[in-house]
Amino acid sequence: MYSSRLRVFSGSSNEPLARKIAEQLGIPLGKIKLSRFKSGEIYVHYEETIRNCDVFLIQSLSHPINDFFVELLIMIDAAKRASARTVNVVLPYYGYARQERKAAPREPISAKMVADVLTTVGAHRIISIDLHAPAIQGFFNIPVDHLTALDLISEHLISLNLPNPVVVSPDAGRASTAEKLANQLNAPFAIMIKKRPSHNESVITHVIGEVEGCTPIIIEDMIDTGTTIVNVVESLKERGAQDVYVCATHPLFSANALQKLDHPSIREVVVTDSILLPEDRSSRFRVLSVAPMLSEAIRIIMEGGSISTLFKTKGV
Repeated sequence: MYSSRLRVFSGSSNEPLARKIAEQLGIPLGKIKLSRFKSGEIYVHYEETIRNCDVFLIQSLSHPINDFFVELLIMIDAAKRASARTVNVVLPYYGYARQERKAAPREPISAKMVADVLTTVGAHRIISIDLHAPAIQGFFNIPVDHLTALDLISEHLISLNLPNPVVVSPDAGRASTAEKLANQLNAPFAIMIKKRPSHNESVITHVIGEVEGCTPIIIEDMIDTGTTIVNVVESLKERGAQDVYVCATHPLFSANALQKLDHPSIREVVVTDSILLPEDRSSRFRVLSVAPMLSEAIRIIMEGGSISTLFKTKGV
């Protein structure tokens, strides 16, 4: 039985998600000690044997990303030195993914650097959800299982039975995802055209598609400061749209994003638990769990089979 050699451990970023995954798999969450020296250096100790085991490490690269990234690297190194058979990294949210290409001279490609470091330290496989740029899979020379929360989100939206829905892509880069969601909902879709004066700032210039009198559903892979989303919402309202549903896989919610998104024109903000959210959030926020999907992906990896069987939408 594969469970005899399967071990799931959590980093510090999202232990509740790791516990749900272990529960879905019918195994206890692995015992690991994570602590800090007075200097800030990270200490890791596996408190159970992992020799010849298939180890799955659960860690989202959310804030504080650099602490969580280094912690993950040390967890990988410790597992490798403890003679784990394989070290599989479950990154529900892949940090630095927005820096996947050079948009200007003398810039880094940080997403590639992260891939290189994870591979060099000893990761055997990466499992992630809704990468900001799917091409990041090609940065690795090890297997990458790229999952999507699109089916999870669409099932929730279908259950709401929304009147006259229209799926809205907040920029041209999300148009493909918006089209897939629109097809699942049997709804039209629209695209917002924007320009970015600087990081985390945007100005809506045009809307392609009909939104007047419709219930807009904004689909994103992540929400950071919330500024762009609020701009899109207000632009849609100016064009005669009804109250808006905002959907995203990764709720980064930097700075005061939770307060910004508690907006009177937003009916519901639908996100997943790929990133741990504070408990004292508004009831406007609906959190869907990716634990069943991740646990099933782990089961498929251990037993053999195709990850694509998890999704209704192919070609993610």
